[in-house]
Amino acid sequence: MSETPKGAFIQRDKKTFAIVPRTPMGLITPDIMENIAQTARKHNIPIIKITSGHRLALVGMEPEIVDEVWADLGLDVGPAVELCVHYVQACPGTAVCKYGMQDSLGLGGELEKLFVGSIDLPAKAKIGISGCPNNCGEGLVRDFGAFGKKSGWTVSFGGNSGRKPRIGDVIAEELSSEEVVALAKKCFEYYGANAKKRERTSKFIERIGIEEFKKAIL
Repeated sequence: MSETPKGAFIQRDKKTFAIVPRTPMGLITPDIMENIAQTARKHNIPIIKITSGHRLALVGMEPEIVDEVWADLGLDVGPAVELCVHYVQACPGTAVCKYGMQDSLGLGGELEKLFVGSIDLPAKAKIGISGCPNNCGEGLVRDFGAFGKKSGWTVSFGGNSGRKPRIGDVIAEELSSEEVVALAKKCFEYYGANAKKRERTSKFIERIGIEEFKKAIL
C-alpha cells in the first residue's frame, strides 16, 4: 500500500498498523469500552494496549481495514507520531481524590481542547496535570506541566521522561486555572517560533536557558 492509512502508524513488522483513538485524559465511558471491544472482535485486532499516556492503542491491523475500524469506533484520532501536542495526562484531582487540591480534570480538559492535535510544533509535546504536589499526572517530566497547591497552580516547562530524562523547570506559581491556560499558550507559541525542527522542549530549554525563556514569556 503506497499511502499510510488515516490516523495509523506502521509497526515493527513493516506490514501492520496501529491506531490510537482520542480518549481525553484517559476518561472512557462503558459505551466506549464496549464498542472498542466489539470492534476489536469484529476485525480480529490482536493487541489492545493501555499506553503510558492513558490511551488505548489498537495494534496489528492490516492497512485495508483501518478506515473501517475508525468508522466502527466512531472516535477521533489521537495524535501518536505527529509534531504536535499528543495528549494531556491528568490525575483525578478534586473530582474524587482525597489528596486533590485543584481541579486537574477541569484544567486538563481545557488544555486538551486547546492544544491536542491543533497546533503544529517543532516536535511532539505532552502535558501533565496533577491536582496536588504528589504529581501523579507526571507534569514535571512532561513538556508542559502543572500541579496544584491550596494557593493555586505551580507550572513547569521542559520536562522529559525519555532516553535522557529531565525535570521541568518551574516557571510560575500560585496561578489560577485561567492563568495556566494563558501561560501555556505563551509557552507553546514561543517554543514553536524558536525551537529547531524535532527539538523537544527539554533540549530547547537546555540550549537557550530557562532564564531567557522566562524573560520571553512572563
